[in-house]
Amino acid sequence: MIRITELRLPLNHAEDELRPAIVQRLGLKSSQLKDFHLFKRSHDARKKSAMMLIYTVDCEVEDEAAVLARFEGDTHVKPTPDTSYHFVGHAPLDFYNRGDKLRPVVIGFGPCGILAALVLAQMGLRPIVLERGKQVRERTKDTWDLWRKQNLHPESNVQFGEGGAGTFSDGKLYSQISDPRFLTRKVLNEFVKAGAPEEILYVSKPHIGTFRLVSMVIKIRAEIEALGGEIRFQQKVSDLLIEPGQDGQRHVRGVVLESGEQLRADQVILALGHSARDTFQMLHERGVYMEAKPFSIGYRIEHPQSLIDKARFGPNAGNTLLGAADYKLVHHAKNGRSVYSFCMCPGGTVVAATSEPNRVVTNGMSQYSRNERNANAGIVVGISPQDYRQDGKSEGPVNPLDGMAFQRIWESRAYELGGGGYIAPGSLVGDFIKRQVSSEFGSVMPSYKPGVHLTNLQEKGRGSLPDYCLDAIREALPAFGRQIRGFDMHDAVLTGVETRTSSPLRVTRGRDYQSLNVRGLYPAGEGAGYAGGIMSAGVDGIEVAEALAKELLGV
Repeated sequence: MIRITELRLPLNHAEDELRPAIVQRLGLKSSQLKDFHLFKRSHDARKKSAMMLIYTVDCEVEDEAAVLARFEGDTHVKPTPDTSYHFVGHAPLDFYNRGDKLRPVVIGFGPCGILAALVLAQMGLRPIVLERGKQVRERTKDTWDLWRKQNLHPESNVQFGEGGAGTFSDGKLYSQISDPRFLTRKVLNEFVKAGAPEEILYVSKPHIGTFRLVSMVIKIRAEIEALGGEIRFQQKVSDLLIEPGQDGQRHVRGVVLESGEQLRADQVILALGHSARDTFQMLHERGVYMEAKPFSIGYRIEHPQSLIDKARFGPNAGNTLLGAADYKLVHHAKNGRSVYSFCMCPGGTVVAATSEPNRVVTNGMSQYSRNERNANAGIVVGISPQDYRQDGKSEGPVNPLDGMAFQRIWESRAYELGGGGYIAPGSLVGDFIKRQVSSEFGSVMPSYKPGVHLTNLQEKGRGSLPDYCLDAIREALPAFGRQIRGFDMHDAVLTGVETRTSSPLRVTRGRDYQSLNVRGLYPAGEGAGYAGGIMSAGVDGIEVAEALAKELLGV
């Protein structure tokens, strides 16, 4: 097969124009092109009046060697790479009958844990998955109970339960990670097999949306179980069993559940997610090596989706191939802080994402259609461990748990400013810039449920975020308005607070993917500080599963 990249056609080209374009690009007769497959489609919106679609296609042609020889040196005509997935090994059928092997345990069933468990099961290693939350359909009911009735379920919410935080999100299936082995393709293929639309295999920014993710997660769970894996819900891990080994190092020997049950295991994958604060506390108490890391905090901002579509696509706004427009913005403020858009959700809603009582946390979510009235995104400010250290010192290592304490301060403040009941504090963008407060919303109605209370987000020393964040965001909003016309419109809405952009700590691992000081413990995914989103978490789950399999199978 031959792969052509950067094949450009006008946005509104006819469907039957792609084949002639391929033939022309390769200098072939039509009969010499046996078949072709679309690998990727993106768009170039720099000239809004003449937008282009950009294709990557794989072609089957007569005398492939001769065609490639003619295009030697052309970086856009190359042999198609092998994007298929290759397992690192497979367990014999009697693997666990030998008496000296224990089944691996996966803690957490979000994107990382799901892919780790799936790959382990496909290799015949029959993992046991422990998920503190409920099955996804029960979890969905509990989540709606918070949004509609202000009833929080601390173990079943946006953060905890089957599917992880990614289930209640935009369902973005793209990432900027380096992927020389095409592991993202493995993730996408598994999602399509579980019911995702095939277009996610070729559109440049694929997404699924919450409702489709729910049914997909159920199907993947069924495959894991059919392959001998086991998923146990409402099984919270309260402790690790760690023992010294003959090699002088500490080794994990199993886990303790909140019920008191002990489960023996020599390999444990930690796929916790970024909000498992009590588990991080336990790991710290057990001496598992971890370190503080940077993360970001801020607000959710909402605009009419039509405003974003017009700004990004001009006269092509509304084109079905383009869908709802997104954006990515960055501003470097005078106080040295970076302000940027995060997890932009076209045609979506702002959701209540707390997992702890009397705290307010926001996040964004979209359905597959992305047809809600508002666009929303996080507008967040980068912070460092030195910003959030709790010991009052200016130098030295920062306690890795300090980031969680810092998050809790602002989540509690948001609950207070909202007036209780998980109502979120909010501000019109124009008011935020001018340091004033309105009593009514304008043309943009906030989508956050249970509701938004307009208030002063930026009272000096009593604001909803640290003063340096408030100053940086206030400076950034007009700057963003110069990039996207109308972004700083007066009645766009800011809703607070967004604190869980990523894990506030890293459970550090070595090149073998194991904890630096506990053998057999495999920190993985977003909670361990090694991913940020569905795709990167899924890829990390695959890589950790492979490392574990090599250790267990001796390959």
